[in-house]
Amino acid sequence: MHPGSTVTMLSFWLGTLLPVVYLPVFLTGIDSMSRFSLFLALIAINVVALVAGHNYRNSPPQR
Repeated sequence: MHPGSTVTMLSFWLGTLLPVVYLPVFLTGIDSMSRFSLFLALIAINVVALVAGHNYRNSPPQR
């Protein structure tokens, strides 16, 4: 496993699991500019992670 594949793997899983963090933000409410900024930052990080991890393949190549 080389560093590029490690970054791809971590990005994929971050992009996949990050929406779980949205739930507490929604439950506490987006009633201030700081919470809205937090929500936008989470979405931006999620998009970047999904783009960086879109080539991740969990299974080894077939021979």
